[in-house]
Amino acid sequence: MSALALSVLLSLVSAVAYAGGAIVQEQVALASPGEQYAPLRRPAWWAAVALNGLGGLLHVAALAYGPLSLVQPLGALTIVFALPMAALFVGRRAGSAAWRGAIMATVGLAGLLSLVGMSEGNSLSTAQRSAVALVTGGVVAGLMVAGRAAHRHPAVRSVLLATGSGIAFGMASVFTKTVAVDWTDGVSTADLPSLALIGVLATAGMLLSQASYKGGGLAAPLATLTVANPVVAAAVGITMFGETFRYGTTGTVLALGCGVVAAGGLILLTTERIEHTAPAARTGPAPAPQAPAGIPEQPEAPLQVFVPAPPSAQAAEPSGPDGEWPVLLGPFYGGPYVPMPVLDRRSSRVRTRRRSRVRS
Repeated sequence: MSALALSVLLSLVSAVAYAGGAIVQEQVALASPGEQYAPLRRPAWWAAVALNGLGGLLHVAALAYGPLSLVQPLGALTIVFALPMAALFVGRRAGSAAWRGAIMATVGLAGLLSLVGMSEGNSLSTAQRSAVALVTGGVVAGLMVAGRAAHRHPAVRSVLLATGSGIAFGMASVFTKTVAVDWTDGVSTADLPSLALIGVLATAGMLLSQASYKGGGLAAPLATLTVANPVVAAAVGITMFGETFRYGTTGTVLALGCGVVAAGGLILLTTERIEHTAPAARTGPAPAPQAPAGIPEQPEAPLQVFVPAPPSAQAAEPSGPDGEWPVLLGPFYGGPYVPMPVLDRRSSRVRTRRRSRVRS
């Protein structure tokens, strides 16, 4: 087997491992709603960690045998493998919109990464590493706060956290490449802070990816993570490592078009997730009506009904409690109801006529 064929095989197995880890993470999120970041007591979560670690090792091995322009686009097949694997193993079937979104995101990302040109191995200076670390930490923290604020909208919250996870993983790849370039001339202890930062970013990416699957399904957060990870790494490579797009202006225009296609795929995935969660939110019991602000709650008083006495005794004795005359109220809300006597209209008319005749 040639080195190129081995690189392709390792990339495909790596994508399958990543997809399996994502499916397990989504199932753990469904089984443990109260533990969104790190359900340490669940063995399935550790199995997801092992699958993601295996995918990372296979990805690094594929980069050792093949070019970056080939291995990175193959990593985008994670979302394509995840949908049929989820339907096969856990019975979660994706709709047509999810499939279209996944294919669009994969094609757009693959085209974008295939247009990135190769460059010489460059490293980052200490000042650049510090600046990149501070900016990355601020962006990831901001996305975490925004995701927490959007807890009433699970789809939006999931995409925000998945974006933070993708940025953390992408920047971990950037620092990994930096350390690898530094170690071409020999292992140096000066890279210990970078190694520690790689561990922090990888851990943050894992925890945020786990939280993104809570209430967000599988397709939307996985596609967001899959796109954000290499796009961030490619952006840093272009701006700081001197990498450029192939074919000059034409390649740049094609790269922008691929980015639009990938963004459209993410919108399809997120839209389908919102449509699935919106009806479920309306099936619960209706909230109890609340009194307007500023109006104190009135204590509930027992309803008292006063029965009128006969006409002969009504004028002689009070019929109310404590020997008082009852307050005659009509059928108003919250008050006692007393039936009023019905007047005889015929007799009143007759009396009126008689009085009129007497006057005449």
